Amino acid sequence: METGIIESFFIIFVGAAALATFALYTRQPLIVAYIAVGCLLGPNALALVADPALLAEVGEIGIIFLLYLVGLDLPPNKLKDLFRKSVLTALGSSAAFFAVGFGVLYAFGFTLAEACIAGVAAMFSSTILGIKLLPTTVLHHRHIGELVISLLLIQDVIAILALLVLAALSTADSGSALGIAIQVAVALPAVAVVAAVGVRFLIVPVIARFDAFHEFIFLLAVGWCLGIASLGHLVGLSFEIGAIVAGVSLANSPIAQYITESLRPLRDFFLVLFFFSVGAAIDPVLLAKMAVPTLMLAVVLVAIKPPVFRALLRWQGEPSGASTEAGFRLGQASEFSLLLTYVAGAALLSAEAAHVIQGATVVTLLVSTYLVIFRYPSPIAVSERLRRN
Repeated sequence: METGIIESFFIIFVGAAALATFALYTRQPLIVAYIAVGCLLGPNALALVADPALLAEVGEIGIIFLLYLVGLDLPPNKLKDLFRKSVLTALGSSAAFFAVGFGVLYAFGFTLAEACIAGVAAMFSSTILGIKLLPTTVLHHRHIGELVISLLLIQDVIAILALLVLAALSTADSGSALGIAIQVAVALPAVAVVAAVGVRFLIVPVIARFDAFHEFIFLLAVGWCLGIASLGHLVGLSFEIGAIVAGVSLANSPIAQYITESLRPLRDFFLVLFFFSVGAAIDPVLLAKMAVPTLMLAVVLVAIKPPVFRALLRWQGEPSGASTEAGFRLGQASEFSLLLTYVAGAALLSAEAAHVIQGATVVTLLVSTYLVIFRYPSPIAVSERLRRN
């Protein structure tokens, strides 16, 4: 019997809650639990969820809110300080990891375009996992936390640029280079100007007048996000790029931090659906067929990321211990790696290449979590000595 949207939501969230409980007991990343639920309950396994395409569309809303919140945390003055401190390390590590991802897939016979996308996907570390494993009362206000967060934010900026290019390539025709140039030169600045003017003359005055009504601020924040996201889509960009612009335009507002905190539960709700849809698209038979390149990519990334970060941070003048710890905390692929495969789609990636990138990402998330929680302070450390909230 075909399941409707209500039954699908019931199955997804009950399954996600059950597997997330198991994941927490076994110190696994929750992202992996959500993907595993999708793989188990989706059309390629038990097929309890009948319409994964619909859930993928709903999950895209989670991506929109994720990128909106990323934008809210990227005010221009903050970016200037971050770039001055860590940009060389971020760029150097990105170049090294791109070479790794590109080299592995090209060596296994994938196309030049697929190898390039894998290289880009390998460049990033997980913002969600990196922040979750930082003890908020210990490291956020100490040097290691500053190192990790600054590098993650610079990677977020690079990921945003990569998403812009991939979104243009995946929707453009034979004139894709011209289409990208037009989007970068015309459409993106136009949306940014509209957003900046709207914030200055509409959003900020309205918030200043009605800031005591928290539910109104929440509604206005959601409306602003989806409105600018829709404008971006209308002028040939994408919903995701419009959401980033919406967030950056509000980043200097004094209400930005409140909006960030109030939207996180809504973002998390839709992100569960997004990661479920990622899992639902995974074919276990095809993943098993691609096991060798998948494991090779994962193993090389986990092996090379910590020493590369350590070497670059040492060159930057950081202490040996801090450089080593930051390297291990950043030693995995990212949720942006999964998002890149989603945005690239069938137009740029074969199913085989997408499975390799997605599978390697999940493996690195698992292995990196264990490497951190057994060695360094974290909220889910196995040892009482290392457990810090």
